[in-house]
Amino acid sequence: MDYLYIVLSSTCVYLFIVIAIRLVGKTEIAQLSVADLVFIMLLSNAVQNAMVGSDTSLVGGLVAAATLFAVNAVFKECMYRLPWFGKVMQGDSLMLVYQGKVNDANMRKARLTTNELFEAIREHGVAKISDVNLAVLEVDGNISVLSNDFQDKTTKTVRKNRLPKRQTKKQD
Repeated sequence: MDYLYIVLSSTCVYLFIVIAIRLVGKTEIAQLSVADLVFIMLLSNAVQNAMVGSDTSLVGGLVAAATLFAVNAVFKECMYRLPWFGKVMQGDSLMLVYQGKVNDANMRKARLTTNELFEAIREHGVAKISDVNLAVLEVDGNISVLSNDFQDKTTKTVRKNRLPKRQTKKQD
């Protein structure tokens, strides 16, 4: 009966943390700062007792860990099999920049500062916002950036690969 309590409480803690992280925002997941890491460590310590109660035995800890793995697997399977569930839990990607113009409404929705956006753009090797064709906040919290430079390089590569190779005549 004690192990059933651990299973139920571990499941409740898992669901609470998933929902709380979903409400906090995507950018928190992909861009962990030192403060975020400390927060996660303290959070895990804070919920430990809620999961295992007074059972500090090895078996109690293993039951809690196994429950978390199982609930996570079920959760992932639900997100895979039920697209609406995945969308609710992960949300949609947000277009932050289109053809060099920042989408302020989506920036506010994502709770991203201009400095954070510029940092992500620089990480992709782009110096100016006007050179960005598309910047998207993905569902995993990462920011994807496609720039004019990338498009030019890709176009040149595609053209180069599509051109027929010149035949040279052999001279006898």
